[in-house]
Amino acid sequence: MNRARLLIFNAALGPLDYRVPDGMVVEPGSVVVAPLGPRQIIGIVWEAERLPTEPVPEHKLRPLIEVLPVPPLPAQLRRLIEWTADYYCARLASVARMVLASGGALRGPSKMIEYRLSGAEPERMTPQRAVAMDALQNEQSTIRELADLASVSEGVLRGLVNQGVLEPVEVDIDRPYPKAQPDFAQPKLSAEQTEVADRFTAAVKAEEFAPFLLDGVTGSGKTETYFEPMAAALRMGKQVLVLLPEIALTEAFLRRFEDRFGAAPIVWHSSLKSTERRRAWRAIASGDAQVVVGARSALFLPYRRLGLIVVDEAHEVSFKQDEGVRYNARDVAVMRGHFEKIPVILASATPALESLQMADSGIYEKVELPSRFGGATLPDIGIVNLTEEKPERGRWLAPRLVEQMKLRLERGEQSLLFLNRRGYAPLTLCRNCGFRFQCPNCSAWLVEHRLSQRLSCHHCGHETQPPATCPECGEPDCLVACGPGVERIADEVAEIMPGARIAVVTSDTLNSPEKAADFVAKAEAGAIDVIVGTQLVTKGFHFPELTLVGVVDADLGLEGGDLRAAERTYQQVAQVAGRAGRGAKPGEVLIQTRHPEAPVIAALAAGDRDAFYEAETEARRDAGAPPFGRWAAIIISSEDENEAKEAARAIGGTRPNLPDVAILGPAPAPMALLRGRYRYRLLINARRSAQLQDILRDWLGALKFPQGVRVAIDIDPYSFV
Repeated sequence: MNRARLLIFNAALGPLDYRVPDGMVVEPGSVVVAPLGPRQIIGIVWEAERLPTEPVPEHKLRPLIEVLPVPPLPAQLRRLIEWTADYYCARLASVARMVLASGGALRGPSKMIEYRLSGAEPERMTPQRAVAMDALQNEQSTIRELADLASVSEGVLRGLVNQGVLEPVEVDIDRPYPKAQPDFAQPKLSAEQTEVADRFTAAVKAEEFAPFLLDGVTGSGKTETYFEPMAAALRMGKQVLVLLPEIALTEAFLRRFEDRFGAAPIVWHSSLKSTERRRAWRAIASGDAQVVVGARSALFLPYRRLGLIVVDEAHEVSFKQDEGVRYNARDVAVMRGHFEKIPVILASATPALESLQMADSGIYEKVELPSRFGGATLPDIGIVNLTEEKPERGRWLAPRLVEQMKLRLERGEQSLLFLNRRGYAPLTLCRNCGFRFQCPNCSAWLVEHRLSQRLSCHHCGHETQPPATCPECGEPDCLVACGPGVERIADEVAEIMPGARIAVVTSDTLNSPEKAADFVAKAEAGAIDVIVGTQLVTKGFHFPELTLVGVVDADLGLEGGDLRAAERTYQQVAQVAGRAGRGAKPGEVLIQTRHPEAPVIAALAAGDRDAFYEAETEARRDAGAPPFGRWAAIIISSEDENEAKEAARAIGGTRPNLPDVAILGPAPAPMALLRGRYRYRLLINARRSAQLQDILRDWLGALKFPQGVRVAIDIDPYSFV
């Protein structure tokens, strides 16, 4: 190549051509450094025919500066980047940026200096130094990352370095990972599991695209069935990717993996230190990384020899990215499998309706595990009608649920209470004047968190201390918590059962892998009697002594007009119900509701998943909703309310009039103010016959907006706020 076309990460510029200097070797996928004005930029060499731009004469081309010492991005990954950008109406550069997720991996020395506490004491102890030293016990990282961990300035830590309190440690960043051994511990599988595992293993050996829907009841041993094709991939020298929806689930998975394969897999998520990200990225790109377990972003890493993708809990909403490139990792995983020509396993006890429809149409191969492993039985499910079995005044747990919890405590068994609402109370108001605490940046009430003594917005992260007096009328001791969150339910349990050991499990309390591991260890050791948690506890955990699950408010998920509200409620409640009776002891589930006649609740009570999905399928078919029709959203936002409104009107005023497309709006979004930006929204409902992405690109591409206006497209939206 004597000229190269680059995909660069500058939103204002398209592809650029450069001259390749004599002696420099580049190919499509090479990551290079190029000049742009007085600066240097990083770009990816792309096939010129796939990235059209205005031709530039040869004599005007500037030369590339260098090729970075990383393997070129494979053709299969480049095709995935193109498909994702096209399908989700995103910029090609925005998708490609996710591939180069570790800037440090692209260049630099393989050794660097990190710091850790030396055990020495500072000459003078200040409050900030004390905070830092408490926070950094057992931590080792760069000064910048340690400052973030300790919530102090880098200057405080540099002072501790100068006094020898923090000592430097040289780290070999590119040191190899321990090797997983496919035959380390052969499992004992049931006949059902063996049949499923053999089917997956055959697909891995065939080295062809094969999408599977692994539909297995909770506790059926789905993980063990996909460990066997992972072992087959490792024997073939292939890499494996496992996507998990929550970091909190990672620790339990890592332990099961290490028991089976003798070494931990490589972990990838947003909380990794920069040195860990660099080490993992380079091992993945070189092909040395064998198994990667990660959040959705792990899907775009540059695997050299990918042989299998597993998406665990594939129904989970958290696989959908709601900012930036708004992709669904479940669907993109299937497309990566298509481009790589490898099997993809979507595993779930409550599959998404879209996945079931793909299986019914023969696009996915459906594989079932209909019974629990080892003779364990599914729990009995009972309905507590809150209009008849009312909790005591000022309380939220019905007498029957309380009675069963006390019985479990006497037996030395565990109970789990599920309420998908973090904090103590979702609303705090003044009983004197009615003032309500609202977020200054969002159309949302501040949530009271008593454990951390703060009022918090769960949308933008704004926090404030609860005041002693009402900000509106000045009345002291007048603030009232309205409604329950998990902390309030935990307080109620402590009052009812004073001797019970209680754990509150939310993204606030399990916000690191270490805390998640500590919780799992205590629960398995029987050091916890009652777990009170949000959706974080609905999946992945296996506690043999947990025999009672109480759903505090099953109606909560049905509020708000979400198009998938019924399906999501069914999935959450069915998943949390599946935590009960996973060992030798039988389990029981009590679902508190004010609407026992609702189809979702009736289906849960009857244990009739097929009837629920059949009714939901027909409702979706009648409404032209996914998977029978297509939805998209256009979200307009600006810090200036009038600017956002005018931009929304301009979009609405130029809407295309097409027979197979219905356009609703513009209207203020349900969350009309989010992170200081005013928001308007249009919803598009299209038949399958419509070329939805082309319609959106042609429609919006003809319009110009003020600089402060952002217009985002969300294909197949999951959030409607």
